[in-house]
Amino acid sequence: MSSPINKIPVEVSLYEKSEKVYPRETAGRFQSLRSVSMYVLLGLYYFLPWVSWGERQAVLFDLPARKFHIFFLTFWPQDFFFLTLLLILAGLSLFFFTAIAGRVWCGFACPQTVWTEAFVRMERWVEGSRAKQMKLSAAPWTFDKLVKRITKQVLWISFALFTGLTFVGYFQPVKELFPAFFSLDLGGWALFWVVFYGFATYGNAGFMREQVCKYMCPYARFQSAMFDKDTLIVAYDTQRGEPRSRGKRRNDNDSDAAKGDCVDCGICVQVCPTGIDIREGLQYECIACAACIDGCDIVMERVGLPTGLIKYSTQAQDLGSDQSLKQTLLRPRVLIYGTLLSMVFIGFIAALAMRSGFQVDILRDRNALYRWSKSNDIENSYQVRVMNKGQLDQRYSVTVLGLEGASAKWGKPSEVGHSRVVKAGDIGEFNVIITLAETANYKRSQDIEMRFSETIGSSPNSIVEESRFWAPAKRN
Repeated sequence: MSSPINKIPVEVSLYEKSEKVYPRETAGRFQSLRSVSMYVLLGLYYFLPWVSWGERQAVLFDLPARKFHIFFLTFWPQDFFFLTLLLILAGLSLFFFTAIAGRVWCGFACPQTVWTEAFVRMERWVEGSRAKQMKLSAAPWTFDKLVKRITKQVLWISFALFTGLTFVGYFQPVKELFPAFFSLDLGGWALFWVVFYGFATYGNAGFMREQVCKYMCPYARFQSAMFDKDTLIVAYDTQRGEPRSRGKRRNDNDSDAAKGDCVDCGICVQVCPTGIDIREGLQYECIACAACIDGCDIVMERVGLPTGLIKYSTQAQDLGSDQSLKQTLLRPRVLIYGTLLSMVFIGFIAALAMRSGFQVDILRDRNALYRWSKSNDIENSYQVRVMNKGQLDQRYSVTVLGLEGASAKWGKPSEVGHSRVVKAGDIGEFNVIITLAETANYKRSQDIEMRFSETIGSSPNSIVEESRFWAPAKRN
């Protein structure tokens, strides 16, 4: 019987360490579009809090006051319905545009992509091109390397803090926030969110970058459920490009071997922000930024070959389908998503247009069902809250319906009046007194309606609210 063989345990790593991706800068029509998208979106984000609308900030989500101001609109907690419609619109838009052009949102408008691109450009400005960055990373620490790394970190941290301050500026008046921050007089919660959001921007856009898209973003995982064979994707033309050849082999005119148009330069991999090789087929890491299309087109022009070796295409076209772009866009899935999206959008606009400029809540005075006035009339008192959702101060009047001979007036018995003023975006709390003569025809308890009307403006609104009127038993 043979002796057992001594086995030496071997440690095997199940996870490969992720190497930093240094995307190479390229030019082209899609990268120009990405640049425009980045500047527009970042410009809107940083500029909007500083825009004024009348005497207030144009876009302000005032949580303590429970009011959301968006230019000429003011939303209250009672307007939660509109938030629901916006979320439905966002979901349907995601399905619609993904069915048409895949992860085009990820490549051109996603906040992670936009801020990552900004951080990458700051890194290039300090450390140089892709080759210089890789050389600097591999080089030993020197004074020059230390200066560049510190400069980059100062830029990143400053930009991240500015991002965090701007974020909090949507929830707190920004013209008060910035002076308070730089004078070290910022409140605890505001400071926490500035640091938290700034740190999240710094970590996601400065360090994790493509790791967020590959491992943390759920969209990358379930996007395949929204793809079909007619969805536009960034694709490599295998039939045209293979077999690849480069250098001496490609220039050998006497060779009988077939040669594809791909010169195997690797530009498509170098410019990719997630570090994938698009020539290996569709991958969930691809964010459809089209950097590989622009990079490959430049190479094709240099070597005298037609552009479009990498292009926006569909799986059906790659399999030989001659379907036109119009047929691709007008397929059933896109039409259904588009119809639903249009219906919800029209409903949202219609709901906004029909939205009343004010809201009224009524609560009967529970201290007494009724009381007698000095002139022996029957009185019922009601507590009324009037919420002015408009952008102008408004005056309101009240009338009573459904009770013949009754009259309504504002105020307590000693403070009667015909109307009350509520400031724009404010809530007024008042008393309404309904008076009925003892000789009138009435029941002991009956339903009534109160109509509240605006008295200022060319097209005043009115609201009718129901309540109840109590009276004593009729005297013999």
